[in-house]
Amino acid sequence: MSGERDLRKLLSGMRPELNSGRYVFTSVDGALPPGVTPVVTVAEEEGLTLVTRQQDADAAGLAYDYVAGWITLRIQSALDAVGLTAAVAHELATVGLSCNVVAGFHHDHLFVPHERAGEAVAVLEELAQRSARWTP
Repeated sequence: MSGERDLRKLLSGMRPELNSGRYVFTSVDGALPPGVTPVVTVAEEEGLTLVTRQQDADAAGLAYDYVAGWITLRIQSALDAVGLTAAVAHELATVGLSCNVVAGFHHDHLFVPHERAGEAVAVLEELAQRSARWTP
């Protein structure tokens, strides 16, 4: 599948889903610590960034500052689709929510403050409903 490119379809069909658990961003030099299974990795000059379950980071003694809820947008977006990230980030920003976005091959994943993750899902569901009603 090539994924959806039409912004209105992406927004109206995004179906945000909150994954269970608490997730943290941390960084390591070298190999993954035993018992840590990240959901995201990013190789940076300064080290390997990991997004992993908070309990795994705690057990491995990894430092972190930010605890997030993980939302998956269930629509399959094309990697060259334009505007989805901007629209979602803008909508969340209007209610004072930070959002760290990771594009997977099939879906987009949002990491928002854990204590407000339910609110973020509600904001995105409202955006989806407004987009479904919008006519050019």
